[in-house]
Amino acid sequence: MPPYYQREGLRFECTGCGRCCVDESEGMVRVSREEAEALRQHLGLSTRWFRRRYLEPVEDGWRGLRLNPDGRCPFLGEEGRCRVYEARPLQCRLYPFWPELVMTRQGWRGEAERCEGIDRGDQVPRDHIERCLSRDRIYRVIQLREATLRR
Repeated sequence: MPPYYQREGLRFECTGCGRCCVDESEGMVRVSREEAEALRQHLGLSTRWFRRRYLEPVEDGWRGLRLNPDGRCPFLGEEGRCRVYEARPLQCRLYPFWPELVMTRQGWRGEAERCEGIDRGDQVPRDHIERCLSRDRIYRVIQLREATLRR
């Protein structure tokens, strides 16, 4: 059976609510070395200060953004907008077109409970979703390769 996004057209329009930037399940925003450097430069911080303030190690050798105690991304402004939008990590850029969300009806419907932009607006072209999935696969391969090289 084809994936859910191929069987059903997915609609999405970001409302800017910021709920995707608040994690209630102890998830992680992983960042590559290049993404961390882009964020650091965007913020104009020293490498040492940026690492100490915003990054935490992840079990496989990658880095993750250190979320605030309430689960909010440290770059989510008070008005609910991203303060580093231009330099945001790929994981953020691809949302909500992550494999675990678009492959099954359960994944998409479950995320709709959190994200008010799901099922709003126009249908997202299938090729856009597939480009996001392809970028996600490449990103995961890079993560795996870097984790292997660190061992």
